[in-house]
Amino acid sequence: MKSIPVADAVNLIPEGASLMIGGFMGVGTPERVIDEIVRQGKRGLTIIANDTATPGRGIGKLIDADLVSKVVASHIGLNPVTQKQMIEKKITVDLVPQGTLIERIRSGGCGLGGVLTPTGVGTIVEEGKRKIEVDGAIYLLETALRADFSLISAFLADYLGNLTYALTSRNFNPVMAMAADTTIVTAEHVVPVGFIPPDHVMTPAPLVDYLIANG
Repeated sequence: MKSIPVADAVNLIPEGASLMIGGFMGVGTPERVIDEIVRQGKRGLTIIANDTATPGRGIGKLIDADLVSKVVASHIGLNPVTQKQMIEKKITVDLVPQGTLIERIRSGGCGLGGVLTPTGVGTIVEEGKRKIEVDGAIYLLETALRADFSLISAFLADYLGNLTYALTSRNFNPVMAMAADTTIVTAEHVVPVGFIPPDHVMTPAPLVDYLIANG
């Protein structure tokens, strides 16, 4: 793990990159990194996230700045700008049921090919997907999701890169930290090694590539 300024971390992200961004309606989203992406104007991004938050907040800032070409998310209902850009065909939106989305990301992080789920069988969701029968039941094969970068927000990080999360920010961040080629982390507090009890480590240091320096 390397500690670097936020500008240097975002310099690593090329235009057209795929980004997993943690958080739930902006809670647990790495705002400093998003602000720097907007400042540097990285375009053509594919965003994999639970949602696109709201205008002016979290991932919504990337949408507002016209930096996104594709979104893979469970819903966009609270961001009218995302909806408008989708209707105008400025961005492509792939809506994935929330449970299916997190399991596809988890599969990507665990080296699996995908997950079998009954969600969507008999609906438009099954179009173009393999159907597999197991013990008489039909499932859809939902393939694993990975990204070039995962952008993670933690509550605590130690100097090795061990992470812990608080409350709602725990739902997507730990799983996304496993499912990208490069993991970039911001933390509310950076603490000495040993401050986080081993049993409380939610993302171990070997999964973290870069920690954004405070200040």
